[in-house]
Amino acid sequence: MAVGDVTSVTQIRNVGIVGQGGTGKTSVAEALIFGMGATTRLGSVDDESSSFDSEPEEQRRKLSLTTAMHHGGWSKCEITVVDTPGYVNFLTDGLNCLRACTGAVFVTEAAPGALKVEAEKIWARIQELGLPRIAFVSKMDRDRADFDAAVADLRDILGAKVVPVQLPIGAADEFRGVVDLIKMRALIDGDDGKVTEEAVPADLQAAAESAREALVEAVAETDDELLEKYLDSGTLSDEELTSALHKAVRDGAVMPVLCGSGKANAGMPALLDAITNFIPSPAERPPARGTDPGSGEEIEREPSPSAPFSAYVFKTIADAFAGKLSVFQVLSGELKGDTAVINTTHDGKERIGHLLKLEGKKQTQVDKLTTGEIGAVAKLKETKAGDTLCDEKAPIVYPGPMSVSSAISFAVEPKSKGDEEKAIQGLIRLAEEDPTLKIERDPQSKQIIVSGVGQLHIEVVVERLHRKFSVDVELKDPKVPYKETIKKSAKAQGRLKKQTGGRGQFADTWIEIEPRPRGAGFEFVDKIVGGAVPRNYIPAVEKGIREAMVGGVIAGYEMVDVRATLYDGSFHTVDSSEMAFKIAASMGFKSAVAEAKPVLLEPIMTMEVSAPDECMGDVIGDLNSRRGKVLGVDPKGGSQVIRALVPMAEILRYSPDLRSMTSGRGSFTMELSGYEEVPPHLAEKIKEESKAAKTEEH
Repeated sequence: MAVGDVTSVTQIRNVGIVGQGGTGKTSVAEALIFGMGATTRLGSVDDESSSFDSEPEEQRRKLSLTTAMHHGGWSKCEITVVDTPGYVNFLTDGLNCLRACTGAVFVTEAAPGALKVEAEKIWARIQELGLPRIAFVSKMDRDRADFDAAVADLRDILGAKVVPVQLPIGAADEFRGVVDLIKMRALIDGDDGKVTEEAVPADLQAAAESAREALVEAVAETDDELLEKYLDSGTLSDEELTSALHKAVRDGAVMPVLCGSGKANAGMPALLDAITNFIPSPAERPPARGTDPGSGEEIEREPSPSAPFSAYVFKTIADAFAGKLSVFQVLSGELKGDTAVINTTHDGKERIGHLLKLEGKKQTQVDKLTTGEIGAVAKLKETKAGDTLCDEKAPIVYPGPMSVSSAISFAVEPKSKGDEEKAIQGLIRLAEEDPTLKIERDPQSKQIIVSGVGQLHIEVVVERLHRKFSVDVELKDPKVPYKETIKKSAKAQGRLKKQTGGRGQFADTWIEIEPRPRGAGFEFVDKIVGGAVPRNYIPAVEKGIREAMVGGVIAGYEMVDVRATLYDGSFHTVDSSEMAFKIAASMGFKSAVAEAKPVLLEPIMTMEVSAPDECMGDVIGDLNSRRGKVLGVDPKGGSQVIRALVPMAEILRYSPDLRSMTSGRGSFTMELSGYEEVPPHLAEKIKEESKAAKTEEH
């Protein structure tokens, strides 16, 4: 099927190729588009000829860092293959792109115990979206390939309702094809990529008959009418079985399992048949749900070309030639080039120029896109990933992307002094493409802080910053955002009196400070009576105190959770001014803080650490050594999820340490819980470091 030949929504299949890193997903995706004739040669990750892993950073590391798309035709259907990353540092991009898929191919390795935490996260997302799915056991040509073990893991670890529709013929060096349990024929892969249909090998006949019976029973149980027919006749026809499998997959009742090898281009025609036969079209998916931007009420859009146009932008790509590409799926209606639409997420208008379909790193122009199709458009002004585009006469807003909390942060320092602004602008552009990347300037340290999912994620960002924007930066540990507060009440006078000839400076303030509950912030109270301080000077007093709090008193960190009360003072009719009262108030506040038992506060993070059972003791011991407080442990699959409170200062470089402890199988999330007092012995060290830093500056 050629580009633009889609005549019906029922012909469309958008298929996410998903699974944890290292299972061979990209090789499977390459073999699929090659099998459809969308490419003239079988792309390879190893020789950097992949249509999907086309970024230099991906080619160097031999792994997918971002979601890529390509499409082709098979059995009168257009299949868009959505190849997603599987490593935890880059997982969120793929999980968000699954919003545009009508189904998923879950790729797993033919080995026992291979499923990791990433696989569980992907599985949970598939279930959350209600995506129909089929499984593909890859690398059947590898040493010690074990199809049955992979199927058992899908069932036992993920809880999937698996039902094999194929059996492998041989394994490792002797893998040569599969038994199709629906047709009960052997499909033998030839060296030329062609498949020969033969009789089921005699040594597999009994196993195949038993597996087919289990398949028929599992599928029949999903439909009462079909079950009755099966019980009456003892069998189902090939057509009945295929039709029932389509319905069962669409409803999430079963997950058919196929097998082969993407790298060896084995089992691909059968996988393409399964995609077209079992995965539903957008027309069979539930209506898209959103809200009316005017009333806030929930509304729906039927997946039909006759419905008003609406689309969800699920990805942004920074393209060197086309500029910013907004990648979207049409959820209802049709879209033609040179059309005006509205972005209801940001309440703005956009002009659609040329419509594009993605073919790896390339694009092909099309005249229109219909319901279900995935396309892209360049140079939209305000639109980014997570936004809704629609017909102005029928506005709707779809829910935005899933969010992810940052696991690691670094301070970014340009190697050339004049490159700071260039670095910030480049990072902002990269963050448009990667929603998991957070950029901010720390108001205390003035550092540019880059936060991401893991250390590898940030390292890749630095490489892209150099390649795309010609900026070289160094990564440094960020300064921990300590804060200061007080533990008791105190009073002090702040008095300014200067006479240097001509008009002098005079202001007199009496200030009382008190501690407030943690997180309550600053409060200023005016208790002046009788005009001791004129009303027009009181805002200057508050401003002086607030400015003094920004720089702290004991170590230069912002002061928080304090109530400051101005209760007395005096003024001079000629020499008093707003500036004088601001300075006097600052002096009085600092004097009071010195008597109010000032202390340092440190940020405490809530952490959830997922680790294999056998690593749990090491992980808990390590958290305790970091002054952590373990709150509980919950089993999940073959792992344990450890909940803990840990000071930020102790986990600035936690990611590589956890990877080492768990042989790469652990993962963690964290978010700010609050602030707690720093232990006295550590507080003294922090104060000394702060003094030393200030001395260096001067």
